[in-house]
Amino acid sequence: MIAKKQVALSVAAVLCLVSPLSQASDIGDLTNYLQIDGQIRSFYFNRLYNSTTMDNQSSFSIGGMLNVKTKPFLGGFSAGVSFFTANDLGANSHAPAFSGKGYYGGAAQTQTDTTLMGASSSINALGQAYLEYAIPKVLSVKVGDQEMNTPWLGQSDGRLLVNTYQGVFAQYSPISDVTFYGLREFRYKSRTSDDYYRDNAYYGAGADAALATTNALGDTIWGGNGTLGKSTTPTSGTLAFGARAAAYGAKASLWYYDFYQFTNMFYGNASYTLKTGLGIEPLVGVQFMREWANNSLLSGSSPEGGTSSKATGYSVNNTTWGVQAGFNYDLMPSILGKGQLTWSYNQMVNHPGSIGSGAAISPFTVGYATDPLYTTDMIRGLVETGPGNAWKVKLTQNLLHKEFLFIAAVGKIDSYYNGNSTYTYADLTYFPRFLKGFSIRNRTELSTGNVNAQNGSGNSFIYERLMLTYAF
Repeated sequence: MIAKKQVALSVAAVLCLVSPLSQASDIGDLTNYLQIDGQIRSFYFNRLYNSTTMDNQSSFSIGGMLNVKTKPFLGGFSAGVSFFTANDLGANSHAPAFSGKGYYGGAAQTQTDTTLMGASSSINALGQAYLEYAIPKVLSVKVGDQEMNTPWLGQSDGRLLVNTYQGVFAQYSPISDVTFYGLREFRYKSRTSDDYYRDNAYYGAGADAALATTNALGDTIWGGNGTLGKSTTPTSGTLAFGARAAAYGAKASLWYYDFYQFTNMFYGNASYTLKTGLGIEPLVGVQFMREWANNSLLSGSSPEGGTSSKATGYSVNNTTWGVQAGFNYDLMPSILGKGQLTWSYNQMVNHPGSIGSGAAISPFTVGYATDPLYTTDMIRGLVETGPGNAWKVKLTQNLLHKEFLFIAAVGKIDSYYNGNSTYTYADLTYFPRFLKGFSIRNRTELSTGNVNAQNGSGNSFIYERLMLTYAF
């Protein structure tokens, strides 16, 4: 799918950046006081439509993240900063969008896809700036601009840069395999923003992406859902508490989120893997989510998007559950390596009269397809489509002593109000032994159906991402 000359350009660009870093790896006495690491990334993004009404979309960018953190001082304190950057190197057009035809089997017009890094040609941001106090393996409290990693508020790392948050994050492990979490988020920086704002993925940036308009807070935010108008009141952020435990093959976690002005959420999941010692280990899992709110900023809207036929309401009322079954295996370690095969099912209950007739409200994953539901695929899940059900069969396989990682999946989403879709997904990552930290990953999905009208009047379309990464 990706032209050879594009791959060559990407490799060359990465190597040009890697070389100076390699030569500068000896920073002398600074290593006694600082920890320095990061990533360099090159990303190609393509949507190829079999449609007479949808334009093909593609974009290219190169960039990465540089992290600098002090060694502990004053009995456990440390400070860290991260610089994020992305640049399209003049490869993307920023002219206004046009109407045309996009056939992945023939000649096609192509416009820039703004979900990779927005409508600008570069992003330069202070992604992290925090102070941390830590007791190794027991306690960590981090204050400031930072990455957070929880089921419904996390990095959403599916493009060039990651989402980050301004706030406080704490975790405490009184005993091994038991951890408690607490967070208070005040501001949010999406993958396409250059600063922190009191918004989330439901805040729109304006109708014309090509002209780089901003929402009322000044944020040029792309991706997400964009349901809310430009004059929407800023959000006060998020309060959340969680707990996780593991013992004898069983794992469980519980989370409560208060997404201020949006929804209250309870989420739990549990799994069990039977350790047989015979090369095959059966596993089962369950998950459950419940949401409620009476005065959400989304009241009267249908935040999952799509057609206008679904009911709207003034309260949040969501119930979602899921089950999973499968097994881990390690039958031919010298050839295949470890693998996993699972079948998953999710049901989102229809609640007429509520927002989106029972839609899930997820301020930091909607439109990103990075939520923890079992059946969410690369493009979308029930969070994006609204009430209905979905199933997925997924294979994960290590190859050649973990030099390759292959993932394949097939699935279907049946929604009450946004149509149905099926998908076939393939994901291959190569970790060359001769260059530690370097990887090449290609993700491709063929989708058919009429979910969110993304694929143009129910026709199929191909969605592809190629990422080259060097972690140093």
